[in-house]
Amino acid sequence: MIHPGCVEHVIRLPRAVKPVLAMGAWFKNTLCIASGQEALVSKSVGDLDSPDACRAHVDTARALLDWLGEKPAVIAHDLHPDFHSTRFAAQLAAELDVPLIAVQHHHAHIAALAAEYRIDEPVLGLALDGVGLGSDGSAWGGELLRVTRTGFQRLGHLRPLPLPGGDRAAREPWRMAAAVLHELGRNEEIARRFAGEPAAATVATMLVRGLNCPRTSSTGRVFDAAAGLLGLCLKMEFEAQAAIALEQAATHYIAAHGMPQPLANGWHIDQTGQLDLLPVFAHLADISDAEYGAAVFHATLVAALADWAEQTAQHSGIKTIACGGGCFFNKLLSAGLRERLDGAGLKMLTAKLVQPGDTAIALGQAWVAAQLVLY
Repeated sequence: MIHPGCVEHVIRLPRAVKPVLAMGAWFKNTLCIASGQEALVSKSVGDLDSPDACRAHVDTARALLDWLGEKPAVIAHDLHPDFHSTRFAAQLAAELDVPLIAVQHHHAHIAALAAEYRIDEPVLGLALDGVGLGSDGSAWGGELLRVTRTGFQRLGHLRPLPLPGGDRAAREPWRMAAAVLHELGRNEEIARRFAGEPAAATVATMLVRGLNCPRTSSTGRVFDAAAGLLGLCLKMEFEAQAAIALEQAATHYIAAHGMPQPLANGWHIDQTGQLDLLPVFAHLADISDAEYGAAVFHATLVAALADWAEQTAQHSGIKTIACGGGCFFNKLLSAGLRERLDGAGLKMLTAKLVQPGDTAIALGQAWVAAQLVLY
C-alpha cells in the first residue's frame, strides 16, 4: 500500500485496531494514524511554537485523514490543554463529530514501546524526560509506571524539586543547582556560589518563601542540577545542553580512569516508591573535579534507577522494563542501566524504530486510544 509522503515510520501493531488519529506532543511533534494492524508515524513537524510548525501539523493531520479515507473512531492528544496539538484535536473532533481521548505524556512514552515491540502483557515503564503534564496536574518527568492495555498506574517518581522561576529554571541550570542546595538545607550558599548571577540572592529568597517555585519530578532537571552544581553549564543556549555537557564530561573521565563506583548510600527509595537523589547531590556540591563528579553522578544515577526498577519488579512480578523519554539518548545512562537490568534478569526495552524522545508520543497516544476504543 502506498503511504503518504509525510510518513516516516510504519509500525506493525500487535493486533488490528479501529482507525485512530493521534496528534502528538509539543516538542518534536509527530502525528500518527493507526488502522488495522498498521500505525503510520509522520515525520516531525518540529516544536509547535511557531506558526509554520502549527500549519505543518494541520496539513499533516489532514493528509493522514485523506489517506485513511474514513472518519477515525477517536482522536487522541496530550493532557496539556494549551498545546496547539490539543486545541486542533478538539477542533478536528468537533468537525468530524468523533470523540477525544487525552493520553498522559509518560504513559504515551511507554505505550509507544509496547506498540513497537508488539507487547500485550503489562510492563513496567521507566519514563525519564524533561517534562510532561501529569494526571495530577503537576509537572512529571521521572516516572515509574505499571502500564497495561487499558491504562497505567504511577508506582513511583523522582523526588520533586522546586523550579525557581518556573519555566526559566528549565533554561538556567544554576537555578536547579540552587534548588538542590535549598533542599539540602544549604540555602545560604546560593548567593555566594552563583555570585555571577544577578538573580542569585532573589532565587534564594524565592526558595525560602516558596514563591513561583512549582515542583517537578523531571529527570531532565536532575541532569541540569548536577551540571549546575559542577559548573559545567549555568545557562543553556540549546535544548539539553546541560545534560550533554554532563555526559561529555563523564565520558572524558571514564575514558581516562574507568567508570567510578556508585556513591554508597547515594540515593534513597521510600515506601511510597519515591526515588530521592539528594544524597548524591550533597556529594556533588562539594566536588571540585567536574569530570569526576559527572562520572560519579552517572554511575550513581544508573545504580539508583536499577535498584528502583528491580525492587518494583520484585513486588509486581513484572520482568519487562520499557524505558522511554529523551533522557535515554544518554548513552552512559542507557548502556549502564541495560547492563544492570540484564544482570538482574530483567528485560529492558528501548526504542529502535521511533526514537526515545517526543517523536514517539503520537505512536503511544494512538496505541493507548486504540485499546480504549475496544472497551
